[in-house]
Amino acid sequence: MQMKDKISSCLKEGEKGERHKGLRKIISTDDLIRGHINKAIHNFNAIFVFKREGYSDWSASASFYCLYHALLALIAKKGYESRNQSCTFVLVEEMINNKEILLTIKELREIYDKDVTENLKNSTKILDIRENMQYSIKTSLVDLEFKLLSERTKFLLDRIRNIIEKE
Repeated sequence: MQMKDKISSCLKEGEKGERHKGLRKIISTDDLIRGHINKAIHNFNAIFVFKREGYSDWSASASFYCLYHALLALIAKKGYESRNQSCTFVLVEEMINNKEILLTIKELREIYDKDVTENLKNSTKILDIRENMQYSIKTSLVDLEFKLLSERTKFLLDRIRNIIEKE
């Protein structure tokens, strides 16, 4: 499905107001944007709490949702609310392609890359790491994995926050 068709489909789904469905046009508010950023920071801090308490497998989920809330803040600034991850990612990608936001495709693909379909267990994409940890029997990230994940998360969170503040 073409990006524009997917976005159109997401907007139609969003009109229904159902759970986990689609995109909706909204009036952007500073409170909503700030709320998503605060949630992103909360989730970023959770990465380290999970690690300290011996649950670093959950650090991967906290990492992903940290960045996901940062993306929700970014699209909220542009007047959208998302109730579906695939809709969020396609909207952000379209905004990047249209030069509406200064994030790069490479940076977005650090979080999620729809083209990674083989060898997902060895993927370094943050969503794939989260899914691998969530659905595998592993209960911890090795120290190097944790270090790379937390550093990449911090870099991308700071990058998205800077974009939001500058626009």
